[in-house]
Amino acid sequence: MQNLPRPGRPIAPFKTDGNIGFEFSFAFQPIVDARNREIISFEALVRGPHGEPSASVFAQVPKYDASRFDEICRSKAIYLASRLNIPNHLNLNLSAQSIFEIDLSIMTTFQASIQSGIPVKNIIFEVLEMESLTDQRNLLQYLRLIQDFGFTTAIDDFGAGYSGLKLLAEYQPNYIKLDRFLIGNIQQDLSNRAFFGGVKHICEKLAIEIVAEGVENAGEYHWLREAGISIFQGYYFARPAFEALPDVANKAFST
Repeated sequence: MQNLPRPGRPIAPFKTDGNIGFEFSFAFQPIVDARNREIISFEALVRGPHGEPSASVFAQVPKYDASRFDEICRSKAIYLASRLNIPNHLNLNLSAQSIFEIDLSIMTTFQASIQSGIPVKNIIFEVLEMESLTDQRNLLQYLRLIQDFGFTTAIDDFGAGYSGLKLLAEYQPNYIKLDRFLIGNIQQDLSNRAFFGGVKHICEKLAIEIVAEGVENAGEYHWLREAGISIFQGYYFARPAFEALPDVANKAFST
């Protein structure tokens, strides 16, 4: 690693590989810490070149090229966040297909971090919780490889699949992001509240931070805040902004 470039802003914008054959960009959505009423990270979300939905981008990616596209996505998101002068952490999504080839591309992401001036410790890999993840013997090896490089890890959409609890038993990420399915209308849904209580207890024992993702209204936020959750993401705080870092109004934290 001694021969890697020293940190600094990129001289020129990142360009996608010509073989990809199309352009794309990103929107950014804030993740907040209600304890200090501050934004602690931004999640990079794929968009078309003019802000089109992510589905229009993914529809153009051949299945055989998904891992390479994922690698290019991570680097491009890092450089764009750097040009926007991101002041804190950056959350990047890692697709289920790509995690099993992460050993071939992790150095590219590492170098993008160094070259952009965004510290490696400030980059959080979000791995989607899927049933198929637990079927692969090398999953834990790849997750630990990400951490060995100094990156932080999070399990995204926790509770949407069936592999989450088994995964937590074998591997403790830095964060889990509770799926909207679990927190939607939680202030009135007794079954969601019961499941939430169990997950919260496990995470406290394993020192895993919970992120309530997809919070859409004040009722959900206030109930979760009273239940001890501090980190939030969702439309209630701010919608994703195309090629920009949106702010969060202080009144959103009012209790």
